Amino acid sequence: MTKGEDTRDRILQHAMAIASEVGFEGLSIGGLAKSAEMSKSGLFAHFESKEDLQLQVLAAARRSFVDNVVAPSFRVGRGEPRIRALFEEWLTWEEGRVTPGGCPFVTASHEYDDRPGPVRDAVVAAQRDWVGAIATAAQIAIDEGHFRIDLDTDQFAFELFGIFLSFHLYYRLLDDPEARQRARTAFERLIESSR
Repeated sequence: MTKGEDTRDRILQHAMAIASEVGFEGLSIGGLAKSAEMSKSGLFAHFESKEDLQLQVLAAARRSFVDNVVAPSFRVGRGEPRIRALFEEWLTWEEGRVTPGGCPFVTASHEYDDRPGPVRDAVVAAQRDWVGAIATAAQIAIDEGHFRIDLDTDQFAFELFGIFLSFHLYYRLLDDPEARQRARTAFERLIESSR
C-alpha cells in the first residue's frame, strides 16, 4: 500500500466514525480534516467533492462490514450455524465495535430514504445486497436440511432485518440494557418457525 492509499484509508476510517454518529450529511471537509489532523487542502487531494467523500465512505463501510460481519461468519458451517454467526456479528457491528455510532448503513438509510441521487443509490445497492445475502443464507439452510423446504427466504430476510432494526432502536435510542437479549429472543422465534 502506498503512502497516499494509507492516508486515504485513515481518512475514510475517521469519516466512517463521524458519519456513524452525525450522519453523512454531517460530514464536512473541515470537520474531517480536524479529526484526521490534516489540512483541508490535503483532504481535497483525496476527494473531489462532499458527495465523492460520502460515496467513498459508503464503499469503505461496505468493505468493513464484509470484513467484520460476513467474513467471520463464513468460517462457521453452512446453513443455520452460519445464519446464527451472521446475526451475532451483525449485532456486535451495531454495538459500535467498528464505528462508535453503530451501523453507518442504518444512519444513511434514514438520511437518504427519500432523497434521490448517487448516495441514495449506493445505500440502496448495499442494503439490497445484504438482504439478498440473508435470503441466500436461508436458502442454503433449506438445502442443508436445517430449514423447512417451503420457507419463504425473502420473508425470512425481511423478518431478520426487522429484528436488527428493532435492536438498533432499543440499543441506540432507548438505551435498553435488555436490547441484545430481546433481539436474540426474537431471532430464536424466527429460527424455530423456519425449521
